[in-house]
Amino acid sequence: MDEDTVKISMAIILNSGDARAACTDALTAIGDGNFDTADEKLKEAHKKIVEAHRIQTDAIQEETDGKKSEYSLLFAHAQDTVMTVTSELNIATQLLHIFKKYEKRISKLEDTI
Repeated sequence: MDEDTVKISMAIILNSGDARAACTDALTAIGDGNFDTADEKLKEAHKKIVEAHRIQTDAIQEETDGKKSEYSLLFAHAQDTVMTVTSELNIATQLLHIFKKYEKRISKLEDTI
């Protein structure tokens, strides 16, 4: 495997890992009812996953432009990581939305008591 593929793969994995960590922090904040922190962490996660996806897309575009590349298990792992973390981020974003709605409903009920 060439050095460029290793660098690209690791950049994808590292950005995806940072996104996963921020996503996990957001889920913890959601569980604690700290929705502002959750929003911040999800924005951070989104920026990191967008960067990972950009790096992946650039690598794929180079191949479609004719740059030769060999199969790389590391690059395949990097792509899998981007896909998995993107799914986690989507679910965490939906959970935040759901919990915010429930919080509003509960607050309204408490105000009527």
